[in-house]
Amino acid sequence: MDTDSAPSSTPYRFVVLTMMGCGLGTLVSLSALLFVECVSWLNTWLLISPRARVQVLDRELLAMLTVLVPTMGGLLVGFLLHKLTLEKRALGPADVILAAQLRQPMPDVRSGVVSSVASVVSLGCGASVGQYGPLVYLGALQASMLDRLKLRIPNARSIAIACGVAAAISTAFNAPIAGLVFAHEVILRHYSLQAFAPTTVASASGFIVANVLFDRPPLFLVRFEGVNYAYEFALFALLGIACALLAVVFMKSVIASARLASVSRIHPVLRPAAAGLVVGMVALKLPDVLGIGTELLRFATIEGAFGNLELTSLVIAKLLLTALCLGFGFAGGIFSPSLLVGILFGALCWNLLGAAGVETSGIAVYAISSMVALASAMIGAPLTAILIVFELTRNYELTIAAMVSVVFANLIVFRLAGRSLFDIQLAARGVDLSGGRDRAQMQRVRLSSLDLSEAVTVRPDESVSTAHARMIGERRAEAVVVDSRHRFVGLLRLQDLDNESSCSVKEKLHSDSLVLFEDSSLWDAMNDMKGFIGESIPVLSRRDHQFLGVLSEGAIITSYMQTVHRARREENDAL
Repeated sequence: MDTDSAPSSTPYRFVVLTMMGCGLGTLVSLSALLFVECVSWLNTWLLISPRARVQVLDRELLAMLTVLVPTMGGLLVGFLLHKLTLEKRALGPADVILAAQLRQPMPDVRSGVVSSVASVVSLGCGASVGQYGPLVYLGALQASMLDRLKLRIPNARSIAIACGVAAAISTAFNAPIAGLVFAHEVILRHYSLQAFAPTTVASASGFIVANVLFDRPPLFLVRFEGVNYAYEFALFALLGIACALLAVVFMKSVIASARLASVSRIHPVLRPAAAGLVVGMVALKLPDVLGIGTELLRFATIEGAFGNLELTSLVIAKLLLTALCLGFGFAGGIFSPSLLVGILFGALCWNLLGAAGVETSGIAVYAISSMVALASAMIGAPLTAILIVFELTRNYELTIAAMVSVVFANLIVFRLAGRSLFDIQLAARGVDLSGGRDRAQMQRVRLSSLDLSEAVTVRPDESVSTAHARMIGERRAEAVVVDSRHRFVGLLRLQDLDNESSCSVKEKLHSDSLVLFEDSSLWDAMNDMKGFIGESIPVLSRRDHQFLGVLSEGAIITSYMQTVHRARREENDAL
């Protein structure tokens, strides 16, 4: 479906892309609402939600279920992911980014469906993971099914993915502008008019379905009269810096947890159950760590709702348990836990400022600013976070305050850890997006996929005069010297030879000449070629240095330019 050139007119593209945005927006929104309702129903039925728990009079039964439900849920999740998916893990935003940035298909549909079901089970049984990451993947999964259609539109796959993601975020937050920006900021990472128009339609369609047809309630309601003191903007900046350091700890905890799981002796199927057991044990003392924590999120903006000790305990517990659950294989996202940890941390900071006698404008602005500062730094979406605040609260002054915290948090996290947790996860898989999409695409192009040319080959024991005659006859300035097993020995250059010489080739060859390997990337080849002077470069197998053929400097540069032009064309395409 992703064709570089398509024989389609502008009206055709306009109609098809509009229908794509509207259809995907509606479908993804309905699916996202069903996902959320299933999680909510499981939370009630399995006594995870606070409302369901307070109605249970048998405290011993409640304590038993608090430990048993996350453990058994983890066992089911481990079975689903390890036995029924090709990747043997949960799929999430990192996989969506990979598909969009490298122009490659999404993982198979069955694995995507199983991963989404596993996410519902994980969230339903109280695992300390988030729902927005699975919703993003669910939107991209439905969009990927359009691959079966021959739309004859350039970049149709990545545009469809952006539409699905935008609709999912728009539905989840009742924030259509934030959904639109998230798709471009996190997934596509560029703003082309060709993608912007259908993504806008998809995001608006998702908002209409969720907010108009089903009248979904907002995530929280906040009243804020404005910033009363100018010096508070310096406090918001300091709060952003503190959130940045907390985000780095959060990221490193998730990575460390995954590393611990990989070296542990626990069978992969049982790892989520082990994490669920820990969650249940902690929940006996801190039941608020269970599940998404939507109620906790809303209470955090109320003055006096939590004491300093309780806030500190919840921040530490939620951070560590989320890292444990994600690292040990539960299916879920990082966005929701980041929002919760951030808002609790902001409330704690406000309490400490009050205890120090500092006059402030209330808890709401500190809690909200910290919430979006931490979450945006974790997922690499500062603009999305700022717009979420504005669309949820409709409060301009609160948005400005949050913007200060978000900017400082993202600046510091980018320098200390990278753009986002998703980029760190992709880097661990060998995909480095820090240098841009064109560089990442070139790192995925292997030299074995390029057309290798034949070369004049000679043996080390042949005479120079014989080699000279063959090179002149085939009009080549270089010959490749190989042994009896066709392994590379060196290069022979015509300028160094004398056709009357009786010495052997071995005495004239250059054994230190530049060579490339078949599994090397196009990006590596471009770097290795700096300062190269010659006719062509030998390409060898890495295992035994067998000579496979040669690549000219022009062939490598042409492939490089094609990759760059393709990326730039996608970023600047219009309807």
